[in-house]
Amino acid sequence: MYLVVGLGNPGKTYQHTRHNVGFMVVDRLAGTHSIKVTRERFSSLWGTGDIAGRKVILAKPQTFMNRSGQAVAALMAYYKLAVQDLLVIHDDLDVDFGSIKIVRSGGTGGHRGIRSIHDTLKEDQYVRVKVGIGRPRFNEAVEDYVLSPWYEDQREQVVEMVDYTAEAVTAIIADGLEKAMTVFNADRSP
Repeated sequence: MYLVVGLGNPGKTYQHTRHNVGFMVVDRLAGTHSIKVTRERFSSLWGTGDIAGRKVILAKPQTFMNRSGQAVAALMAYYKLAVQDLLVIHDDLDVDFGSIKIVRSGGTGGHRGIRSIHDTLKEDQYVRVKVGIGRPRFNEAVEDYVLSPWYEDQREQVVEMVDYTAEAVTAIIADGLEKAMTVFNADRSP
């Protein structure tokens, strides 16, 4: 069983921001695979179903980004999952907009949601799908940039990027991590 967690912040204020791209991907996976992400427990919205013949839990922590680890740990404890069963989808400033990067383990890169998961689990050996949001074009502070809506000229590409990321997550589950990394880690930035 995989626990697939998309990181984001709850509420309409953050719904269409860069920091919520993890939620967007989980929503796309839920729609594609007819999984209802409507259960409210463990500080998350979540649901169970099948992707590529494998049992999965799709989850969107409702703790706000900097406490994502609490929600992840609660779901893992309830389902008795190992860290190898965890797949986290999150935004990344250091990956070019439109690209994704699949990794197992590594540092937090300053991402507060990932830092919370690392600190809570005392572990970093889980799969992460980093969704490239790129760096600010103007002089925005990073905190403002990640919590802001996409630039006007990026909005159509965001839909493609979310679709592509959902395909990558499906490939990890269906074909394994190594094969998915080979296919999806190629640069596809606009």
